[in-house]
Amino acid sequence: MHGNGNGNGNGNGNGHGAALKTREPQYQFELDMALRDGFARFGLMSNQTWRDDPRRLVFLLSRYKFVAKMLGGKQRVLEVGCADAFGTRLVTQEGCSVTACDFDPVFIEDTRGRMKTDKWACDLLVHDILGGPVPPADYDAAYSMDVFEHIVPEKEDLFVGNIARSLTRSGVAIIGSPSLQSQTYASKASREGHVNCKDGKEYKGVMERHFENVFLFSMNDEVVHTGFHPMAHYLLALCAGPRRHCEHEAR
Repeated sequence: MHGNGNGNGNGNGNGHGAALKTREPQYQFELDMALRDGFARFGLMSNQTWRDDPRRLVFLLSRYKFVAKMLGGKQRVLEVGCADAFGTRLVTQEGCSVTACDFDPVFIEDTRGRMKTDKWACDLLVHDILGGPVPPADYDAAYSMDVFEHIVPEKEDLFVGNIARSLTRSGVAIIGSPSLQSQTYASKASREGHVNCKDGKEYKGVMERHFENVFLFSMNDEVVHTGFHPMAHYLLALCAGPRRHCEHEAR
C-alpha cells in the first residue's frame, strides 16, 4: 500500500512526496510530473461539463480533433468563440499557431490564467465577431464550434461574413452547430441559448452565401460522417474560398 491514507504516512502528504514510487517504473514520470508541475485544471465551462455531463467532453474533443486534422499545417488559425479554450490545445498540437477569441472577458481571463505555463498555450483576445473581422484579418484558417446557434437569425450573415473577412484569399473555415433535429433532445438550458439551429440544407445555404465551396459533415456523438443530415445531432461545415475576395475582384 502507498502510505496510510491519512496524509501522515512516510512520503504521503507530509512534504516527502518525492519518495513515492509507482509499482511499475514506466509510470513514475507521471507521478514526478504531478509533484513537480501540479495538476492541470478544467476551465469554467469544461469544469461544469465534467461535473454534470462528462460524456459531453468526449463529443467536444471529437469536434476539435476533426478541426485539428482538417486544419493541420495551417500556420495562423483563428478560433471564434473559444469560451474556456478547453479543446483548443488539440489544434495547437497539430502545429497551428492559434489566436482564440471570445466576446466574454470572464472566459478569456480564466483561460489566460491557466495558460501561463502551458506548452499548448495560444494567443487570447477579447473580440465580438459581430462587431467586425478579427484584425489583422489575414488568417489562413478559422473555426468556430457551438457559437452559430447562439446568433439570432437576423445576424447570422454578419457572423459568418465577418469570419470570412478575417481570412486570406485562400483561407478555409470550419463552423459547427447542433442541428435543428437535435433540439428535441436538448436540455432546457441548451434550448434557451440555442436561438438559431438549422437543418443541414439551410445551414449549408448560409455558408454558401459567404464561401465559394462548402462541404457539410454530420456528427452523432463522437462520430463524424457523411450520413443523412436529418438524423445528425451536429453539423460541421467545411468552407473554402471566402466570397469577399471574389466580390472585391468583381468591382
